[in-house]
Amino acid sequence: MPETVKGPVADLGATLMHEHVFGLSPEILWNWPDIPEGWDLEARAREAAGKLEALKAEGIDSIVDLTVVGLGRYVPAVRRVAELTSVNIVAATGLYTYDALPPYFGNRGPGSLFGGQDRLAEFFVRDLTEGIGRTGVKAAMLKCATDEPGMTPGCRRVFRAVAEAHLATGAPITTHSHEPGGLDQQRLLAACGVDLSRVVIGHAGDSTDLAYLEELLAGGSYLGMDRFGIDTISPFADRVRIVADLCARGHADRLVLSHDSYCFNDRFDPDVVRRRHPDYHLLHISRDVLPALRERGVTEDQIQLMLVDNPRRIFAWTSTSAPTGTSPRRTTS
Repeated sequence: MPETVKGPVADLGATLMHEHVFGLSPEILWNWPDIPEGWDLEARAREAAGKLEALKAEGIDSIVDLTVVGLGRYVPAVRRVAELTSVNIVAATGLYTYDALPPYFGNRGPGSLFGGQDRLAEFFVRDLTEGIGRTGVKAAMLKCATDEPGMTPGCRRVFRAVAEAHLATGAPITTHSHEPGGLDQQRLLAACGVDLSRVVIGHAGDSTDLAYLEELLAGGSYLGMDRFGIDTISPFADRVRIVADLCARGHADRLVLSHDSYCFNDRFDPDVVRRRHPDYHLLHISRDVLPALRERGVTEDQIQLMLVDNPRRIFAWTSTSAPTGTSPRRTTS
């Protein structure tokens, strides 16, 4: 059964595969707690739970919270939200960087000044099999990222560690990508032994290049059509059209939908975000995207695939699905 913040559930139902509950800046909050955005765990948890309950009323049962280290993951706050909402929240592990690793990892392991063991995969496996920190909350998905700089040495280390953790546990992988970097991501993960049908190439929906998207699909991965509402990257009409076109070409069984939105994020000015991206919120897909897809000929069966069946297949794993005795490989050079 899929793991959620509150424990295993029999079925996730309709699922948004790339969202965030909180994006936090710990060093800012520690040193300038009076920032205008404000952080009060209980108040923000109740605010987030209210947003998720509104999402539930629109027919969505679960979200995957892809906030990992590098994005301000703080699972105790997310656990409090889970206590207040009927929406399932799936936690993730991994590390988010486009280039250098945080110094804790950058000063250890292969290619670092001091060398030694690379503990990334070890930490990821612990999050998946034992729980994150002392919360007891188990992650159920792995995340890694590249952006415009491409597959930098730091990103390469993260991808290799994610691959090791995947091979040790069976947990699915999702990425943050920037066109055409999804192909490099696939090549590296495949070289590490990952079955690409266990991978979601995130933010693929930013692209309108069908040839690129179908090349990713030919590799076997799912595509994350997961930034609905961020219209400055790709307009609403283009995002809808590319999903409809891929569905018409028979690819609905490899697409997942989402917004990449936050219930609260101290890294953005909320007033500016609302002005520039008025549809960047959790209800946009239910209220606007699905009707627009239906108008373009996307069927109810295809919507069921993208929201329910594909997420169910992606999470069809358990921490005991890896071969007995499997453990992450340690890298010392």
